[in-house]
Amino acid sequence: MNCEELIRYLSDYIDNNLDEDLRADAEEHLRTCHNCHVILDTTRKTILMYKGSIKDPIPAPRRVALFDRLLKAVSERQDCPPEEE
Repeated sequence: MNCEELIRYLSDYIDNNLDEDLRADAEEHLRTCHNCHVILDTTRKTILMYKGSIKDPIPAPRRVALFDRLLKAVSERQDCPPEEE
């Protein structure tokens, strides 16, 4: 496996979706290629940072109330004459 092929299969490698032969080829390449190892490490860290940044979702009742308020505000805004510039 070369660098271009590893990059093509990187997502599947990270997700453990490669067959045994491709995975073995990728691991061999990663043992011998510092640049690809850095790309793999950086990609994994980026995924972890993204996952860590996700906050708890808004509870359903609050989300419904928020959307109701937004719809009401938009509706009221449409009833207003355009603002003068």
